[in-house]
Amino acid sequence: MSTAVIFQIQSTLIVALMTYGIYLRRNRAAHIKVMFTTIIWDILLVLQIELSRSAILKASHAMNNPMMLNIHVSIAILTVLFYFAMLRTGYLFKNGRNDIRPLHKKLGWITYTLRWLTYITSFLAVIPKETM
Repeated sequence: MSTAVIFQIQSTLIVALMTYGIYLRRNRAAHIKVMFTTIIWDILLVLQIELSRSAILKASHAMNNPMMLNIHVSIAILTVLFYFAMLRTGYLFKNGRNDIRPLHKKLGWITYTLRWLTYITSFLAVIPKETM
């Protein structure tokens, strides 16, 4: 099995786990465990991709990359940045800052949308130009 397939399987599981974590949002303890696991796993997946493909080096050649790859990389970077915002606001909310809840919720839906866009564009970024 190629690394690309392994990465896509992991990505599918991450999106599914994130969806399950959102479903659990009313059970705070379970929600925190699932979402924290999901975020850490996704960041580790980004590191796996970097170490096996030199993704940052390829992304740095943006002018030579297909447009869809540049879009995918941009969305993936935004997703990771939003993960850090989610971790911070989640930590504050868990520790009694109830005023942060609306922000955490908005950031959560944005992060979830970005993760889905990352997932979708990961498939589109590998389609040869001739077929698009």
